[in-house]
Amino acid sequence: MADVSIEQIADEMFKMVEDAAGKRNYKPGDLVKAMMAKFDADKKTCKTALRTLMDSGRCVYGYFGGTSVQLPHKEGAAND
Repeated sequence: MADVSIEQIADEMFKMVEDAAGKRNYKPGDLVKAMMAKFDADKKTCKTALRTLMDSGRCVYGYFGGTSVQLPHKEGAAND
């Protein structure tokens, strides 16, 4: 595995979700596979990075139409 930390993988996952916000939703497995390919990391490390991303509150799971990783909704977002 390359010299990459779990936090770096989590940051890259966040960037992917942030860039795709409103356009598409990533499934958790798609993010894990993308990070495995990009960083040549093992599956366990990428899943740990995904869990770190969720635990930090920067992303949440959405369950409409299947499980996906999304940015959390802002309070009062309907007024934007």
